[in-house]
Amino acid sequence: MDLREKVATLPAAPGVYLYKDAGERVIYVGKAKNLRSRVRSYFSEERLADAKTGTLLSEARDLDYILVDNEKEALALENNLIKQWQPRFNVLLRDDKTYPYIKLTQEKYPRVYVTRRLRKDGASYFGPYFPANLAHRLVHFIHRHFQVPSCKVDLTRYHPKPCLQYHIHRCLGPCVEGLTTEGAYAEAVRDVKLFLEGRHADLAKELRARMQQAADETRFEEAASLRDLLATVEEMDERQKMAAAKGDDIDIFASYAEPPLVAANVFHLRNGQIVDRREFFWEDQEEFDQPQFFSALLKQIYLDQHYIPAAIHVPVDFEDREALEDLLSEKRNRKVEIHTPQRGQKKALLDLVQTNAKHSFEARFRVLRPSSRAIQEALQDALGLPEPPKRIECFDVSHIQGTDKVASMVVWEDGRMKKSDYRKFIIKTVVGNDDFASMREVVTRRYARLQEEKRPMPGLVLIDGGIGQLHAAAEALEETGVINQPLASIAKREEIIYVLGQEDEPVVLDRFSPILHLVQSIRDEAHRFAVTFHRTRRNAQRLTSELEQVPGVGERTVRKLLQQFGSLELVRSASEDALAQVVGRAAARKIRQFYEPQVPAG
Repeated sequence: MDLREKVATLPAAPGVYLYKDAGERVIYVGKAKNLRSRVRSYFSEERLADAKTGTLLSEARDLDYILVDNEKEALALENNLIKQWQPRFNVLLRDDKTYPYIKLTQEKYPRVYVTRRLRKDGASYFGPYFPANLAHRLVHFIHRHFQVPSCKVDLTRYHPKPCLQYHIHRCLGPCVEGLTTEGAYAEAVRDVKLFLEGRHADLAKELRARMQQAADETRFEEAASLRDLLATVEEMDERQKMAAAKGDDIDIFASYAEPPLVAANVFHLRNGQIVDRREFFWEDQEEFDQPQFFSALLKQIYLDQHYIPAAIHVPVDFEDREALEDLLSEKRNRKVEIHTPQRGQKKALLDLVQTNAKHSFEARFRVLRPSSRAIQEALQDALGLPEPPKRIECFDVSHIQGTDKVASMVVWEDGRMKKSDYRKFIIKTVVGNDDFASMREVVTRRYARLQEEKRPMPGLVLIDGGIGQLHAAAEALEETGVINQPLASIAKREEIIYVLGQEDEPVVLDRFSPILHLVQSIRDEAHRFAVTFHRTRRNAQRLTSELEQVPGVGERTVRKLLQQFGSLELVRSASEDALAQVVGRAAARKIRQFYEPQVPAG
């Protein structure tokens, strides 16, 4: 049965349809109120003249469908199947920036983390937060006032001494026996949960009661601390009430396209103020259908998102707008409206987003040079860092089958490579081919010295390698007492970036991403520097071992030759005159005779 015959058998009911190619791969997913009518329309003369539809039908060999009860269920199922199958003829969400949530873990001693992926793991998630660094600021507030940490220390066992975070009063110290109790820690976690849930009035009531009890029991220092925290929470509650009176939450979308390249922007208005901007890019939109594009984009963004704004503004209306409004309203438990503004301030804001979408297009696809600050902020957002990294130190290990092991450290600072801060390391303690142990040694030596000299840590430590090298570096940092240091690695083949603390949600950037290009260039520079050092050291050892066999040539002479020529091959090919300029005529003659012994006459 060919496709046209199969279409005639489809039910006239709501559902989702899937086109498949000769290899049974799903190449397109669509939804319809009436499956038979919608799929039949693909074979009309008008649709067949469309390049995208024509290409789709030329590759399609089979058609499958799933019935549902109504159009809203079809919308939700379509979105899930697109995420599952990633069909190449659908508009697929490509995003360098996902907004963060705050995660309160479910452990004996819960911790707070910033994360960009929601999981069904029993933890509590709060967010998403706009702008992205708001989540990090709130986590810092929690460290400072509630002393619930987000460290990577194993809290299933006791440690001999606490880290710096305990000493500066940003952690209650559950990792060391006797520093806190389960009850005190659980109380702090309850406070954190009330705070993150926005229940500031309930939190203030509980803090006031505990402050009074501490004062009655003459624990005046504790009472004073609770008084200060209470004042901060009450101030935040007042700010929240004032902000809520300013206006609704609105997301505004616009795009700029030169097919197959497309850039889209969304501005987030919260409480009537623009708080952040988000960018999306595509390189595969041969036929850019704007209504279909925004229908697909909104479904992929909001159907899986916890928070949905009261209003969404887009530049064009689209077919299933009303069904999507109903579905989002159900999800939000309050009405959600999708508008296409035509005049006034809302239209002016839409035009502003359109201008920014064009600028994003230029910056991404015409490769404009961004400012150093913009690069740092983009790095922070892409990798989920607590603050924009002004300085990155990147490490690589180089050897040949475990011999002549060396490592390099290169430095990126304020938008450029800082060669004066590059460092070379000779691996001293590792036997054989063990890259993880070599990385541990180098990272330990580097940051133990930084601590001894009381110099600041970099904004990001970057490792050339995968999860194994990342964890080796993390172990080295923990052993030197460095906690909560931003640390990431980039795997060579997959070009996936792993960030410590979120290894199960690696950062995958598209190949056009300037952030990926930057991380790759730093990694490649570390690799080049390590390989060059390794080659130089290997040549030096070969040169030393061979020249030591020349009668009358000592260590000082070998060192001069190494400094001047750099390799054994260049010494071998140098003339006597060239050698004499470096080590003198007598030594030069001995070296030439060693390489070109005189053949006796007769």
